[in-house]
Amino acid sequence: MTRQLISSGSPFEADMAYSRAVVDGDWCFVSGTTGFNYDTMTISPDVAEQAAQTFRNIDTALTQAGFALADVVRVKYILPDAADFPACLPVLRHHLGHIRPAATMIAAGLADPRMKIEIEVTAKRKG
Repeated sequence: MTRQLISSGSPFEADMAYSRAVVDGDWCFVSGTTGFNYDTMTISPDVAEQAAQTFRNIDTALTQAGFALADVVRVKYILPDAADFPACLPVLRHHLGHIRPAATMIAAGLADPRMKIEIEVTAKRKG
């Protein structure tokens, strides 16, 4: 299988020279994704809503790549303010609670001060 590049159409991808996701064989690597609504290029000031939109964006990329959230085996959460993480937990449990992938949470600065969470996932096709 050849490498497949997935794009959301976000201007961030062209500006920063990356793909929303890359499929390589049975693996799908989804880039760090934030809570921007790519149709309107708006972002909620609420961290939990950003987390929910981030999962919508990730789900769209996975679907386009022929994967699903159920295929996720690894997730990384990046938040500028670690104190915001508890507000995201209900959203994380909703999307990944039944999957329970390996996970890491990092507190670090993000590219845009409006961004309160960034999520990266790796998925493996079940075979």
